[in-house]
Amino acid sequence: MSGEILIFVLFVFVLSMMLGLELISKVPATLHTPLMSGSNAISGITIVGALLAASASESDTFTIVLGTLAVACATINVIGGYLVTDRMLSMFKKKEPKEKP
Repeated sequence: MSGEILIFVLFVFVLSMMLGLELISKVPATLHTPLMSGSNAISGITIVGALLAASASESDTFTIVLGTLAVACATINVIGGYLVTDRMLSMFKKKEPKEKP
């Protein structure tokens, strides 16, 4: 990567981190779990893109390693998101009364 491209990519990365932090800090706690469900869809798209990047025929070792790492991280994010969503939804289920012997 040339120096100008690297600086541009780092600038976009830092800008997106600051924007993400600002947005997440403004979201009320009651909306975090529904937003987690929405991010699962985005992580699913990330998994597909990472699989395509890792499996490209002209890929070098660095691209394959980054693609594999992206697949692993996005998979962890999807599984964690579904677990959190399931736990949140279970809080809204009616609890059955316990029978007395």
